[in-house]
Amino acid sequence: MSKQPITGVAVGTAPDGRPFQLFTLTNAGGMTVQIMDWGAGWISCKVPVHGRLREVLLGCKAEDYPQQTAYLGASIGRYANRIANSRFELNGQRFALTANQGKHQLHGGSGFDKRRWTPEKCGQNFVSFLLFSEDGDQGFPGNVQARVHYELNDDNGLTITYEAQSDRDTPLNLTNHAYFNLLNATDGCDVRDHFLQLNAAQFLPVDSEGIPNSPLKDVAGTSFDFRRAKPIKQDFLLEEQRATKGYDHAFLLNEDATKTAAILTAPDGSLQLKISTSQPTLQVYCGNYLAGTPTRSGGVYQDYQGIALETQALPDTPNHPEWQRFGGMVKAGEHYQQRTTFQFVTAE
Repeated sequence: MSKQPITGVAVGTAPDGRPFQLFTLTNAGGMTVQIMDWGAGWISCKVPVHGRLREVLLGCKAEDYPQQTAYLGASIGRYANRIANSRFELNGQRFALTANQGKHQLHGGSGFDKRRWTPEKCGQNFVSFLLFSEDGDQGFPGNVQARVHYELNDDNGLTITYEAQSDRDTPLNLTNHAYFNLLNATDGCDVRDHFLQLNAAQFLPVDSEGIPNSPLKDVAGTSFDFRRAKPIKQDFLLEEQRATKGYDHAFLLNEDATKTAAILTAPDGSLQLKISTSQPTLQVYCGNYLAGTPTRSGGVYQDYQGIALETQALPDTPNHPEWQRFGGMVKAGEHYQQRTTFQFVTAE
């Protein structure tokens, strides 16, 4: 007997002519999370806050996801963030990648976010998807089998686990690109009023194109020091931020980030997001170029109305051997696995 394919709720029409499939996860406390097979995207997250469900994730209509360019909630691969000049060398061989941001490659080119993932298994509080990326996809070496698993617990925590394996040495850096607004993700409000705390003592400077242009730098004495919680707007557009219209930088996490890497707090203190991860780095992006991104209601978001907290390896690692000890490259046959938990905590 052939196994029946796993399907969710069908809506709209995707670029491949078939409907999008939506999967809704729920827990005992009433929290709901919605995942879509297109891009294996996290498209909604409603958290109980003082007796009411609050949407905390920026999102749009299903049919707008393939067109929007902000990577809303998408699974990113093969390589999250930027690879300079869309090229790198590995094992003595040069590889040319598909450029999609000027001369550089961002988020894997026409990457995993633009593909339909195959549902593998699902239940009330979990769903997992598979994706095959063939050798040469966007210029990358190796056949890669990737898996993403979403699981919601009864403590209002969502864990995202990425796994992959390649038959050749290759760059590999998978993440989720959700944008959070803990006060008003539906219509949007200035996320810079949120408080942010990071378990990181170093950050990576970049140029105006987001390409690393310096070694890692200590956050002490700079606007990048979030070791104690502060409003995002407090030191905004100072120093290296001026080149990128705000924060769009990787922070090298301290070794205990598996406990807590970051804490984001709503301006009124009503809700907190605590992030823990096995990843070495957290990319903080304050939605500096969100303007014009469609909302779920048919409107558009403005700049700085959501913050992406992307757990990943350092950008452009394939061109920086000195950073490869922090991840971003895998050997043939090696089991890649990274896990991040997004824990939502309401004020008493």
